[in-house]
Parts: sequence; structure tokens; C-alpha cells
Amino acid sequence: MNALRHLVRYDTLESHLKGLHARVDALHKDIQGPSVQEVEKTPYNCSLNSLSSLFSDLCLSPSPIWSDNLLRVPESNLKSSSPCSVEVERKVLFEVTVEDFEKSMMKVRPSAMREVMLELPKVRWEDIGGQKEIKKQLIEAIQWPQICPEAFKRIGILPPKGLLMIGPPGCSKTLMARAVASEAKLNFLAVKRPELFSKWVGESEKAVRSLFAKARANSPAIIFFDEIDGLAVTRGSENDGTSVADRVLSQLLVEMDGLEQRSGVTVIAATNRPDKIDPALLRPGRFDRILDVQPPDLSDREDIFQIHTRNMPCSSDVSLKELASLTAGYTGADIKLACREAAVAALEENLEISQVSMKHLRLELEGKTHQKLFLSESCTAV
Repeated sequence: MNALRHLVRYDTLESHLKGLHARVDALHKDIQGPSVQEVEKTPYNCSLNSLSSLFSDLCLSPSPIWSDNLLRVPESNLKSSSPCSVEVERKVLFEVTVEDFEKSMMKVRPSAMREVMLELPKVRWEDIGGQKEIKKQLIEAIQWPQICPEAFKRIGILPPKGLLMIGPPGCSKTLMARAVASEAKLNFLAVKRPELFSKWVGESEKAVRSLFAKARANSPAIIFFDEIDGLAVTRGSENDGTSVADRVLSQLLVEMDGLEQRSGVTVIAATNRPDKIDPALLRPGRFDRILDVQPPDLSDREDIFQIHTRNMPCSSDVSLKELASLTAGYTGADIKLACREAAVAALEENLEISQVSMKHLRLELEGKTHQKLFLSESCTAV
């Protein structure tokens, strides 16, 4: 391809996906009804080819709603000599609803995103307990420019290019990045070091360039670097003889400098080792905001317990305030695991049990506390 460009002087043009209004027009050509207003709010940009795949899945995969309606049709109506009554019933049976579209969108991935898109669950802010200040800053930096871009233009400012979340493991950094992408309905490209690094010379830098090119083609989008300390290490710190890490970092700096705020691409990164990151990446203009994500406080822990026990049948003696007071120093991931293990302990006690009691939760928390102390002492001894 490079030789072809050189010999016949082909230029390279980037082809971007259709915007929201173009996708709505495409939907209007194929479907009718009020559901279009809901379907247009897709959680990612789709090419016209992807929309075609979406319609194919709708036609080939009848939803349970259709099956339920079919079972409810009286046999007398199906055998009726009146064609009108049968036609009316059939129209009801095969009506495509918004729920049908949502189910199909979970299965049909955008064609432009198949190589790099991480499976993105529906994560909402209410699924994350605490971290009110971090949520506020993410909303301001990511959601506001999507909701009211004219306000930023009127005031003469541009949204930040990048945000870096620093904090211990298990404090919902990755979950919050997914939540802001889901709430703002942005494409979400998540990468870790093994997905970019290659043993072949030049392939790692090419992977970085390709990642940012995909993000621009699918804008508005978020690129999320999880554990960026393993990707953007201080130059010269890895004595591997190949300097792959140095070349990847240089390419990453070039790509971030080349990002225009109007390109619709924002970089979010997470780390629990900020000391490992090259200082050149931390300056303003690359990561404009550095968010300090701390372990949850007492009120936050109560919120987290509320979230992870809302679908769990608990006995009346379960006190969320007491549980929060017993879990000082716990992260959100610790609390989630404790709730799950307490439910498992209840089943181990009796498979016929219908509720999780405070006893099960206390025992699990005591075990977790002893485990944390043991691990802490082991690390200190080493």
C-alpha cells in the first residue's frame, strides 16, 4: 500500500461515520413510528452497514414479546372467517418495540469498532456508590461538552483533552470511566499494555496510531487507558535493549498533542502508580485534569452497601450504617466481594435459606479483616 501511494500519488482521506442526524434519517427510511425517537439515542455511532445488520437481527430473532402475544391469540380468532380480525392480531404480534432494538444493539457491534471496542455494559452513575466529587468532574469534562457545546463556545473555552484518575485498586476508576461513556452515549475504546505492545519493530507504534485513528473516525469517543503506568513508563526505566516502551510513549505523546479538542476524542487513564508515569505525559495540554480517587468514606461505604444489597433479600436486622462503620479502609471492590461471599455463606448454611442476615455479613467482614491484616504483615515482612 505504501508503494502504491508513492507511485501513483494517492492521497489518504479519512472517512468519518455518519452523525446522529444522518443515522436518524437512515432509521426513518426503514422504520416508522414513535420508537424512532428512542432508537436514535444509540450508545455508539453506527455505520449504515451496521444499521443494516441491526435490522437483519430484528427480523431473524423474534423477541419473547412476539412469542407471548402468539400464545395469547385465541384459537377461535385464528380460525375465524373474518380476515379483518386475523390481520389485526398479526399486526400486534409482529410490532417491533424499543426493547427489541435494545436487545439487538447488545448483539450487533458497530462494524467500525469490531477490532478495538471493549464490550461495554450499561453502567449508570447510580450503580456507583460515593465518589461524588470525581463524578462531578467527569460530568463537567465529558458530559457537558456533549449536552451544551454552545455554552463552551460562548464562554470561549475548550473541553479538556485528557483526564487521569489516580487512586488505589478497587476504587471504581474503571467503572466510572465506563459510566461517563454510557451516560454521555460515547464510543468507548479501552486498551491495556498487552494489546499495544508487540515484539515486531514498529508494530507497537502502529497500534497506537491505529487506536487514535479509530477513535477519530468514531468520534465522539473516549479512549481509556487502564493501568497506564504499564504503558507510559518513565523513559529509560526499562532496560530491555529494544526501547519499545520509549517508542510507544513517544508515539502516545505525538498522538495526544495532535488531538484537537474539537475532534470529539477524549483520553481517560487510570493508575495506582503515578510515580511510574513519565512526567512529560502529565503536563497540562495532555492530561488537563488529574483526579485523586480516594477509598470511600463512611457515607460512601453506606451507599455502596445499599447498591450491592438492593437485589439481595436481607433480614430486618441488617444495618447498613453498622456495616459501613465496620469497613473502614475497604474499597468498593472489597465491599462488593464481601456482600457476595456473605450470600454464599448463607447458602452454605442452608440451601433453602431465603434471606441474608447480619450474622453472615459480620462473619464475612471479620474474615476479610483478618485476611487484610495477614496480607499487610506478609508484605511488611518481605
